[in-house]
Amino acid sequence: MGLLLVLLFIVVPIAELFVIIQVGEWIGVWPTLLLLLLDAIVGSWLLKHEGRAAWRRFNQALAERRVPAKEVADGFLVILGGALLIAPGFLSDIVGVLLLIPVTRAVARRVLYRFTVGRVAVVGFPGGASWSGFGGAPRGGARPSGTDRRYDYDVDAEEVPEDPYRLPPAED
Repeated sequence: MGLLLVLLFIVVPIAELFVIIQVGEWIGVWPTLLLLLLDAIVGSWLLKHEGRAAWRRFNQALAERRVPAKEVADGFLVILGGALLIAPGFLSDIVGVLLLIPVTRAVARRVLYRFTVGRVAVVGFPGGASWSGFGGAPRGGARPSGTDRRYDYDVDAEEVPEDPYRLPPAED
């Protein structure tokens, strides 16, 4: 984990600066700055467009009453790709574009799946079922109501008036 952090916070920024300087020497300072600004704007637009599409697919999966694993992974990858595109640097822009294009995002999703299998478990589905992975079915299946529940809810409720500034009627 320490090596990953060293790579992330030391090696990657140095490589980004090196590439920016090389591009600046090749095409000039102002065109380089304009190119960085342009790819941040395009990245914002792609993030908005692909993010909405991922959100629609997520809601559709919920409406179909299935685990939205693929959709959650896509949403994560879209946000990561958009953040990489908005951040200044050409290397991060390349990775960001690859995460925002649906075809290459599918490859990244498979890599993410292989990396997280066995490390991530989602629990708390109705019936006590648990699930692990992207696109698979819940393990454990649904249990009949009232048998072996692994969750219990104890809540208090209070009626809230429509106008929060109006006092409720006095009780005699």
